[in-house]
Amino acid sequence: MNQEVVAKQSLSTDLHQALAHDEFRLHYQPVVDLASGVVVGLEALLRWQHPTQGLLAPSRFIPLAEETGLIVPIGEWVLASACAQWRAWAKAGIEAPPLAINLSARQFRDSRLVGIITRVLEESGMPPDHLILEITESMVVGNIDTTIETLRALQAIGLRIAMDDFGTGYSSLSYLKRLPVSILKIDQSFVRDITTDASDAAVVVAVIALAHSLHMTVIAEGVETEEQYLLLRNQGCDQCQGYYFSKPLPPTEVVTRFAGIR
Repeated sequence: MNQEVVAKQSLSTDLHQALAHDEFRLHYQPVVDLASGVVVGLEALLRWQHPTQGLLAPSRFIPLAEETGLIVPIGEWVLASACAQWRAWAKAGIEAPPLAINLSARQFRDSRLVGIITRVLEESGMPPDHLILEITESMVVGNIDTTIETLRALQAIGLRIAMDDFGTGYSSLSYLKRLPVSILKIDQSFVRDITTDASDAAVVVAVIALAHSLHMTVIAEGVETEEQYLLLRNQGCDQCQGYYFSKPLPPTEVVTRFAGIR
């Protein structure tokens, strides 16, 4: 226990310096249209190039960033960096697709959120309709009226809102029908066993039908096999992402591998 405490304190100290030392990186995972096979989006995923531990996945440091409050400036860095990257691709003549970024609960509750996003978009020159903000179910629980007000303000800028990890949080159909959400993302925990578990397959089919009835686009996360891909396509899922298509890639590899993205 003492070793764990010391390790956590050490990582926390390093995390406080990571932004100043330019140690964060963004990798991008393609989102693929199931009907055409075309890459129609990219999700920006955060990595930490730790000076001694190497490249760290979000699970290693995001909970600590949330706990310490550092997630707010880190989240702002993600937003600014992703928009700047999109603009850099555009200036290089690359027709980059919309980018999705994840909002943390602390960011979403920050009264400055709409102003920050508006400023970053203006500074980067990225079109608002090419930015997708991903939120989770647990973030909307509580004051639903305030949540709707915030989401509508973001939507008014021209952004699209995606409900991430759907089915793993505090699912409420009464909430879902009121929220200005245009994209529903099926959590990978349901996708993982859809070809072997009838219950998971039934949940996925039901979510696809529900989303379409609410005029939402459906994205399946964590697609890793051709069997999963074919089942999702046959059930009318709109888009998907996962290692079957590509792992998250650094910007240079995105350009090399998906030069024809649109």
